[in-house]
Amino acid sequence: MTTAVFTHPDCLLHRMEPGHYENPARLQAVLAALRQPEFAALAWRDAPEATLDAIGRVHDPRYVQTVLAAVPTEGYVRIDPDTALGAGTGVAMLRAAGAATAAVDAVMAGEVANAFCAVRPPGHHAERARAMGFCFFNNAAIGALQARAVHGLARVAVVDFDVHHGNGTQHMFESDRGLFYASTHQDAFYPGTGHADEQGVAGNIVNVPLRGGSGGAEFRRAFEDVILPKLDAFSPELVLISAGFDAHHADPLGGLGLTEDDYAWVTRALCAVAARHARGRVVSLLEGGYDLDALGASAAAHVRELMAARGR
Repeated sequence: MTTAVFTHPDCLLHRMEPGHYENPARLQAVLAALRQPEFAALAWRDAPEATLDAIGRVHDPRYVQTVLAAVPTEGYVRIDPDTALGAGTGVAMLRAAGAATAAVDAVMAGEVANAFCAVRPPGHHAERARAMGFCFFNNAAIGALQARAVHGLARVAVVDFDVHHGNGTQHMFESDRGLFYASTHQDAFYPGTGHADEQGVAGNIVNVPLRGGSGGAEFRRAFEDVILPKLDAFSPELVLISAGFDAHHADPLGGLGLTEDDYAWVTRALCAVAARHARGRVVSLLEGGYDLDALGASAAAHVRELMAARGR
């Protein structure tokens, strides 16, 4: 089996105001990196549009309808100070969520070993009934509940290494002991959530805030000492990754000091947990990352390890 990339040209149609950091060039940088000869073995799949039923497992149906109805035919509709709808946003957000459900389906069916969803807009800040932080629908949570509702899994984990805490994913998981969320993120940073004492209903929420300026050594200790042992104890049947690459030292929006080697290392570690408990089943979803060169190189390092995990 191979590693699949789920993406769609419609994800390039989402635009916010000119000059916004979350723009189509981000996805173009990732796709260009993954089109290099070393990635020739990747299986490329078109992301479908997510069904409203799949999105409605996570988001208030009234919110879903309101957001989709607010998509303008031209110009922009601002949702919060950082987040706006453009004319192409509606179809892009449906494709991004659809990539999550289709990737989960393909991995669970054994059609592919693991998958990376190269999509935008990102999702981990989206709350049940609120768009924020460049996010509209919570793609990782939608994938997790797809695994539960369609494939009958009892224990699903999301691990998030974006520089920003995934407040939306945490809030959707914290009262459900069958869902696990772990995050490293910059301390005292947007959106202001993700404190170490936020632990969920059954210790199923694990936050390791990192001081600004922390680098690979601190990041790896957070995983080795805290996150990986708790993830092992949870024994997930599927591991989803909120793969934000804005903790890279070159990123203009973050204040941490990670490198491509750190992203390769954490990907290997998470694939090893999946091999022990989940038959190797991993679905990764693009979140942040705003320096184009660093984003492309980091995504390549991440996917390279997903591909290598097939033979371990």
